[in-house]
Amino acid sequence: MNGSNTIPVVVGVSGHRELHEGDRPALYAAVKKELTALAARCPHTPFVLLSSLAAGADQLCADVAEELGWPLLAALPMEREEYEKGFAPGELAGFARHCARAERVFTVPPTEAVPEDPDRDYFYRQAGVYISAHSHILLALWDGGKPTEGGCGTAETVSFSLRGAYSPARGAALRSGRNEAVIHVFTPRGDRTEKPAGELRFLGSREATEEMLRKTDEFNALAAPLDTSGSILPPDGRDDGVLDCLERLHNAADTLSLRFSALYRRLLMALAAEGTVLTMAFLLYDEAQAIWMILVCGAMLLAATLTLRYARREACHRRYIEYRALAECLRVQAYLRYAGSGVDAAELLSWREQDETAWILAALCALGLGVPPPGEHDIRLCWVEGQLQYHRGAGKKARRSARLSERVVRTTLIVSVTLYVAAVFFELVCGGLVFRPVFAVGNVELFRTLLKIALGSLSAATLFIASYYGKQSLPRSLSDHDKMARFYEKMADQLTMRGQTDELLEVLAREELIENGDWCSYQRDNTPDISF
Repeated sequence: MNGSNTIPVVVGVSGHRELHEGDRPALYAAVKKELTALAARCPHTPFVLLSSLAAGADQLCADVAEELGWPLLAALPMEREEYEKGFAPGELAGFARHCARAERVFTVPPTEAVPEDPDRDYFYRQAGVYISAHSHILLALWDGGKPTEGGCGTAETVSFSLRGAYSPARGAALRSGRNEAVIHVFTPRGDRTEKPAGELRFLGSREATEEMLRKTDEFNALAAPLDTSGSILPPDGRDDGVLDCLERLHNAADTLSLRFSALYRRLLMALAAEGTVLTMAFLLYDEAQAIWMILVCGAMLLAATLTLRYARREACHRRYIEYRALAECLRVQAYLRYAGSGVDAAELLSWREQDETAWILAALCALGLGVPPPGEHDIRLCWVEGQLQYHRGAGKKARRSARLSERVVRTTLIVSVTLYVAAVFFELVCGGLVFRPVFAVGNVELFRTLLKIALGSLSAATLFIASYYGKQSLPRSLSDHDKMARFYEKMADQLTMRGQTDELLEVLAREELIENGDWCSYQRDNTPDISF
């Protein structure tokens, strides 16, 4: 579905099978207008239509997608031969034509528990659940009727999208209107109404949807030109196009996260240095009567303001965190797929992660539609052993950084105490703090000013440490790496004892995603700011 370093936006379709012939032009124009507007808002993003290609609204939307040059994915509720039995003879030609041009034609897997004797409505319902769960936006050609319990129509599919009103065989339907949106194209059926066909209405959170589309397009614009060669997996299983796509996107997200991480740290260093110089300059202006230092203060204030504006414009902190989260989610999904597991990483994300990074959840749901894992491979070396070595190495690096930070803080404290004791001694002996001066000093105020400047310099150094090292979250990072190293040691033992089961793979994936979510949570508190 995707041969580039970009995440596709999937527009799902649900609609009435029976359309008034006189309404078709208005409905066609409304759908075309909305799809064109979506594509215009995301110029760096490929769009895909996901549809069951039923007669009526589904095929009308497929006609629009064909005119616009959008790829089509045909998600059939049952095997094609059986599905075609539900079409009238005059409807099969359109169905066959769209299936022929579709990039992929597949039968959707059931999400809810399969009853003993499932009827066609059950399978239609499962198609609606699947389309709603794997679409960024649902296009609903619908009369606005109410859903029914256990129903399988468009009203129910809209409810699946906005309320998660279905019962998965495992887990829970957590996706909500914040994660997905519905574009309602009013579509009369039965008796005519005064309301015109094609009237548009947005359901869900428009603000959250715009953010999801904006962040997806932002990533695509940055990722498209990158060189994403290199593999996180062994060379076998290279005939899996979905796995190749996951690896390319992982490499792009990883590269961008590292790029913005480096920029974030440079800007932290700049802000810390500017704040320190400002503090020193004001101290010299105040204590040493160095009047020209007021100009340095102004220059540092201006430099810090410009640095902060640049940091906000580049959104380096947010991008660093979100692209790291995306890379980790894609890597986990690639490992699960390589292992031959049917577990989806999207289903394992916590509610907090779904809510904070809805665009990443939507990206995971949009990738690999309709293509089950082609085979099973051993993931012990590439996943468990690989992550064990990574966390051990990262833990050593974090430990060195933490020790350096501790030494700097300890040294600063010792020097501060020493200077304080020296200042007290000076005031007692030479300054007359309690008794008459023991030693007469020619210019007491000069020495007093020098001591004040020395103590102020240490305060400025402490400010630098707090502004730079304090935002690295080194103790927390070290603790996380140590915990995850112990976790992978345990999982290596479990793989030896139990073998590579879906249950064990799910534990692996869930813990890794939780750890990544925790990292994102505390890193969000370390946004660049001006601390004076």
